[in-house]
Order: sequence, then C-alpha cells, then structure tokens
Amino acid sequence: MHSPDTPTAPAPASPQGGLRFDDTRTAFAHRSTGDLKRARWMFGLIGSPALVALGAKAVRLALAVRFPLGWALRPVFDYFCGGEDIAESMDTAERLSRFGVRTILDYSAEGQTGEAALDAAMEQIIAAIRAAEGDDRFAFAVFKVSALSDNDLLEQVGSGQPNEIANAAWQRVQERVAHVCSTAAEKGVPIMIDAEESWLQGAIDQLAESMMRHHNRGACRVYTTAQLYRHDRLAYIQRLTEAARNEGWIAGVKLVRGAYMEKERERAAEEGRPSPIQPDKAATDRDFDAAIDFALDNLDDLNIVCGSHNESSTLKLGLAMQENGIAPDDPRIAFAQLLGMSDNLSFNLGAGGYNVAKYVPYGPLREAIPYLIRRAEENTSVGGQTSRELELIREEIRRRRDS
Repeated sequence: MHSPDTPTAPAPASPQGGLRFDDTRTAFAHRSTGDLKRARWMFGLIGSPALVALGAKAVRLALAVRFPLGWALRPVFDYFCGGEDIAESMDTAERLSRFGVRTILDYSAEGQTGEAALDAAMEQIIAAIRAAEGDDRFAFAVFKVSALSDNDLLEQVGSGQPNEIANAAWQRVQERVAHVCSTAAEKGVPIMIDAEESWLQGAIDQLAESMMRHHNRGACRVYTTAQLYRHDRLAYIQRLTEAARNEGWIAGVKLVRGAYMEKERERAAEEGRPSPIQPDKAATDRDFDAAIDFALDNLDDLNIVCGSHNESSTLKLGLAMQENGIAPDDPRIAFAQLLGMSDNLSFNLGAGGYNVAKYVPYGPLREAIPYLIRRAEENTSVGGQTSRELELIREEIRRRRDS
C-alpha cells in the first residue's frame, strides 16, 4: 500500500557538508502525484481548528453508535498508518527503505484495562519486535507502558502509595515490561519506551531506568523518552546521564517536545498545583536544543533519538554532527518522525546518509481512529506545522506539473 503510481529512484544525497530541508523532489519521491493531491486536501482540512474540532466530535459520536466509518477515514488511515497488521505494514517498510528511511513499527494501544487485554498488547509488541529481528529496514521497536498497565495503577505507583492489591498488579506490569525489553535485547532490536502524562511518568521512569541499567551495559538497547515541554526534563536527562556514567551503563533518551500540553495544564489547574509545562514555546525550544548540545558533549554515556518535526532543531543537530566530525550514520544518534508528517526532514536526512526512521502505526482501522484524531488535533496546535506541510506539498505538485 501507499506505493507510487510510477516508482521513482531515490534522489541523490545532499552535497558534502550540506543539509537542507526544502528539497521537495527528495522529500516526496516516494509519493505519487495522486498521493500528494490527497495529502493537499487532508492538510487543508486539518489547517482549520474549527473543522478539526467539529470532525473529531462527529467521529467520536459515530464510534459510540457503531456507525461505519471505514469509507470516510480510509484515505487518512492509509496516509498516516502502515496497515491493519504487521504484514500490511511490511509494504510501507519496504517503500521507505528504498529511500534511506527505516521503520519503527508502532502498535499504538494505550489505556488498556484488564489482565487479558494487557497480555494481548504485550504479545502484539513482541510480534513487532520479532518482525524487526535481523531486518535492516527496521530501526527500533517501541511501546507505551500504558499498553501494559492500567493507567490508575501507574498513577498510584508514581505517587508512591500503592496498596497490597496494587503491588500484585504492579509486579505483573514489571514482568511484562521486562519480557518485552529482554526479547528486544535478545533479538538485537533497540527499543524505545514512550513518554506519557506527568502523573503516569514517575512510574514509567522507574521501569525505564531499571531496564536501561539491566540492558545498556556496553551498548544502548533501551531508550526512555523525555518531553522537553516539561520544565524539569533537561535536568532529568543530565542526572540520568551522570548516573549512567557512574554506574557503567549507557543512557538512551528519545528527545521530543511533548504531546499532552493542554491536558497537563488543565489538570494542574484543577488540582491547584503548579503546571509541569514550560511557560512558553521559546522555553521548550531552548531546553530541547540544550539537550542536543548536552548529548553531543556526552555521547559515550548518552545516546539519543531526535524525535522532532521541528526543522530548526533537526538542522541544528545534523549540522553539529558535521562540524564535530560525527558520521551521519553514527549509531549513537538517530532521527525519527511520524509517517505522513515532515517528509522533507525524513527523506532529506535519509538521502544524506543519516540514521532516520518513521514511526509506522498499525492496527485495525477502527482502533486507529483515536490516533488519527490526535494527529489532526496536534497539527492544529503546533504553530505553522500544517501550513508548512501544505506549502511543501503544493510546491512539489507545481514542480512535477512544470517539469
């Protein structure tokens, strides 16, 4: 699926010493003109916050009454997701790999309840790990701890107040996480643990640090995630790196800006406590770029994945690697973006030989709808993201028409 009407050869890499993200020929070589016209329509709709809000309400209502939505959402699903299962997603992985971009299979389950559902989610994550074993098309595996634990339990553990029943359930969560990470290590597939809301993150940090201490001696196999829109995360990365240096392991951190800002602020206000979120975007950008600088100075003890759609930060890291004589494919540094977003970053990085991968969500269309709604809502809340996507898509359509 997603294959272009006429396959296009990968564009040549950028000239030595150069890295640019306005090369639309390279950015969209993997997309047919029909794909781009559909994308122009989708991003045009996403560019209207009022339409997104109305559409999200309508879709949620349709879900509640079991109204069939496949016919309406299939084009969106095909653009932002790899397929309904791992087998379908292999076509997407193959297509991306032809252009120097690797895949991160993402079983996007979260907020599960009940032991059977949590065990089933664990098996799905392990299946994705096994699919990536020994296959150079894949860069990492990934999972959310909320796919393996009840959210109320994560909050309870993070607050340091579990009861006897919670302790027994927490033991089972620890066993699931350990099984997933051990399987990834045995199969030679680096694995990332995604960040979640701050009231869940304390428990997730405990698990991630335990797994890094166990598996990251000699090589970085497990990565945690730091959301730099939290004002405490730069200091956390620095403390984590110091602990790794002192204890003889390697800290692995995926750097992201964050995905739960409005929810975080609303909950802090409801509870009458200070918000964990930075005062403004400039502070988030400052800490994100400071984390990049810190990582470049500490690569023996800290490996990173730059999980960003921000051109400025991505360019900063790519050029800093060049200036410091760090090879584009140095295994201590990787880049990642979501499928269907910021192709100008992913495919130009791939053409330049950098370690870059796309998150490729998969699962039944109906179960992917919450993910698709979040993508639409996030695009409306990230200043300039949708307009930038549209600008590049339109430019490439014009280039093809005029060439």
